[in-house]
Amino acid sequence: MSVRKLSRTWPKTWLGLALLPLAVMANEATDQMPDMHAHDIHGSAGKPAKPAQGQKVHDHAAMDMPISDMQQPGMDQMAHPETSSLPPNGHVAPPAPHTQMPDMLPEHMADVMQMDDTGERGMLLLDRLERSRSIRGDYASSWEAEAWWGSDINRLWLKTEGEHGREGTQDARAELLWSHAKTTFWDWQLGVRQDFGQGPNRQWAAFGVQGLAPYWFETQATLYLGANGRTAARFEASYDLLFTQRLILTPKLELNLYGKDDARRDMRSGLSDAGAGLRLRYEFSRRLAPYVGVNWTYRRGGGDSLENKHSRDTTWVAGVRIWF
Repeated sequence: MSVRKLSRTWPKTWLGLALLPLAVMANEATDQMPDMHAHDIHGSAGKPAKPAQGQKVHDHAAMDMPISDMQQPGMDQMAHPETSSLPPNGHVAPPAPHTQMPDMLPEHMADVMQMDDTGERGMLLLDRLERSRSIRGDYASSWEAEAWWGSDINRLWLKTEGEHGREGTQDARAELLWSHAKTTFWDWQLGVRQDFGQGPNRQWAAFGVQGLAPYWFETQATLYLGANGRTAARFEASYDLLFTQRLILTPKLELNLYGKDDARRDMRSGLSDAGAGLRLRYEFSRRLAPYVGVNWTYRRGGGDSLENKHSRDTTWVAGVRIWF
């Protein structure tokens, strides 16, 4: 070969050698790709064609699926929100109610839906109306009731509690209180208290708090100021433990403290008496619930001499809880 002819052909030769690896890679990629024309997965006679060794079978039926069927739910609505009958988030509104509420004034609507914080309402609760029998065989009847009237912010409360036994009414009280909501769960209370039953009646000025303590404990704490420098304090806490939506166990604790002795009413200074009870009620409805339970009491002193005596008693109780 002459030098002139070699000089004309060597650039093409080197260019071919440079492109040779690219050609080999393209050929390998082509061999790995399925030939949809030569290797029909259904075969010419309707039977699956046997794949070559090392060759993966591809489901061409899925490739024949319409594009609309391959889209995920909601994709069409996202792609064409102006042509969809559903909102972009796919939410379907509930059906319309069978009966429509009549037209009414906003004030009437707020009263029907009980959305008016200043609306006045009322309630009467007989929390305890029970009969008890002590382990010594003494019978007694007890009550604890409260009623209120007002709004969610300001209310007028009437509370009473007492016990009537073989010797008459003992340790009874009645309170008239004005309540103001200070926070979401707590109310300030201010009013008067009247003690009656055994001994002379006593009058007190009362102020305290009532509400829900952490972990849903119903709590009341009240301080009292009486004549002749008398002072007193009362603490009460209870909790509803739900076994079911109707079967409820209520533990309760009561403490009464006095600043000075009151021999005529059998009261000692300091912790005068304490009570703890368990009552299991069954609510046929929220308004009616019979119950059974047990109550423990502790009292310091006894008699006009206020001797250093302590009395403890256990009573079994049965009663009913009603509210209107």
